[in-house]
Amino acid sequence: MGWFIILIMALSLFAGLWHFARLEKGPLQFLLAALLLALAGYAWQGQPSLDGAPRKVEVAEKQPDTPFMSLRREMFGQFDTADRWMIMSENYRHSGKTADAAAMIRSGLRANPRNATLWIGYGDALVAHGGNVLTPAAEFAFRRAAALAPKHPGPPLFYGIALAQSGNLPGAEQQWRRALALAPADASWRAELERQLAAVDKARADGQLR
Repeated sequence: MGWFIILIMALSLFAGLWHFARLEKGPLQFLLAALLLALAGYAWQGQPSLDGAPRKVEVAEKQPDTPFMSLRREMFGQFDTADRWMIMSENYRHSGKTADAAAMIRSGLRANPRNATLWIGYGDALVAHGGNVLTPAAEFAFRRAAALAPKHPGPPLFYGIALAQSGNLPGAEQQWRRALALAPADASWRAELERQLAAVDKARADGQLR
């Protein structure tokens, strides 16, 4: 189809110039050579055998907020160093650019290697990029956060969520019980965590979990 269109256009142009310009033999030969050269270039660089159609542009799927993204400011505060990096990372996450989101936090960690919030965010971003699979790099990030903030409930809470997403419910339970022991009595997420642990206890009582 592409060849047919380009040939029709070339012949129409040539015929029009012949009719209106009454070119002599020399200029006509030059024009014909130019048209043939253009056709050769089209055959070399283009794809004349393909039908003309608009190119489909792949758009990254938008990602919903994770529990960490929803609770981050409540648990760790805002308007600080970590918050600035996390805002940029979350903008990438919302656009479906999970690799860029993780890379943004990694840049923040180079400048702030002892920031526990960034380490949790990095682990969370890596899990999202890996399709909710807890990779060794993500696990290292959560453990690093726990080492930097051993008295904060955030690292075990979100590490437990990542373990649960990966199918490791016993490991998740262990982390969640640690988070519950560290949680403030008035934490907005405490009741939900207690419900999750109650569901784990029921599953164990019903023989669904060892």
